[in-house]
Amino acid sequence: MLLLAKLATLGIGIWFYMTANKVGESPAKWVTIGLIGYLITWLIVDLTLVKALTAAVAKKSTAVIVITQIPTLVGLLAAYFIRRKLLSNLSASN
Repeated sequence: MLLLAKLATLGIGIWFYMTANKVGESPAKWVTIGLIGYLITWLIVDLTLVKALTAAVAKKSTAVIVITQIPTLVGLLAAYFIRRKLLSNLSASN
């Protein structure tokens, strides 16, 4: 896992923890859901898209560096939508 991905994992954990505290939910549950969603998304994109694209541009090191960041960005997007869904479920139940 790259440094950016590790920092994103930490940031997502903090983000979900703070959100859960703010809305009065279980922080452990929210952090677990957020991190699992992020990591599964990161892994799927890394094993599919990134492996195929890095093989295509193996000679261009800059392109490989940029391509290897794609799973982190997609994982962050997935975490955003997971958090949004958790918040909408919370407001729908009230």
